[in-house]
Amino acid sequence: MDLAVGDVLEMKKAHPCGSRSWEVMRVGMDLRLKCAGCGRELILPRRKAEAAVKTVRQRRGTV
Repeated sequence: MDLAVGDVLEMKKAHPCGSRSWEVMRVGMDLRLKCAGCGRELILPRRKAEAAVKTVRQRRGTV
């Protein structure tokens, strides 16, 4: 999966705050994601994060 910093992802499961949207803050072997609802940041291994993604809602540089 081709992800870049600034992409907004919609996950299959909701965060406990109720939001399904996450912004990509860092890419590499691990992804740092920021919850759009509460602002919580977490780091997930790329493989686990890619399995949890439902769709890429907004690509960096597009509206």
